[in-house]
Amino acid sequence: MQLVVGRIGRPHGLRGEVSVEVRTDDPDRRFAPGSAIATDPASTGPLVVESRRWHSGILLVRFEGVGDRDRAEALRGTMLVIDSADIPPSEDPDEFYDHQLIGLAVVTPDGERVGEVSDVLHHGQDLLVVRRGRKEVYVPFVKALVPVIDLERGILVVDGPEGLLDPDAAV
Repeated sequence: MQLVVGRIGRPHGLRGEVSVEVRTDDPDRRFAPGSAIATDPASTGPLVVESRRWHSGILLVRFEGVGDRDRAEALRGTMLVIDSADIPPSEDPDEFYDHQLIGLAVVTPDGERVGEVSDVLHHGQDLLVVRRGRKEVYVPFVKALVPVIDLERGILVVDGPEGLLDPDAAV
């Protein structure tokens, strides 16, 4: 599975630098000079980081072979991706990557399967999107409501108040 670590934005200056919308918690590592980064669309890459710098809170990157504004403009909108297998597991047992959660079976504390995690949203509070048939419900991703995550068994236990997992409940 490929994970997006950045999206190329507009060119900066005339010598091929581009702004990058960072979507990783470790931009210094992901965009280190010499790093080859796969792209979506794949035909655009891989791109090799020649240099990077921060300017007014924006990451500016120059890729090898991109030496002018026109070539930089041609990269606009390109997603920069890595393979999820290249990410080391977290040392914190209560920390998970989105790709580890998506696809897990959602079960009640009694073991009844009630759905599957289809997405993870990060909007102030992390929310799990649980698909129940053709409908979706949103579950706050907090220990009190999601006490068990068992990646080996492929399950996530949701223990919430009655109606939390009811897709027809009024919000």
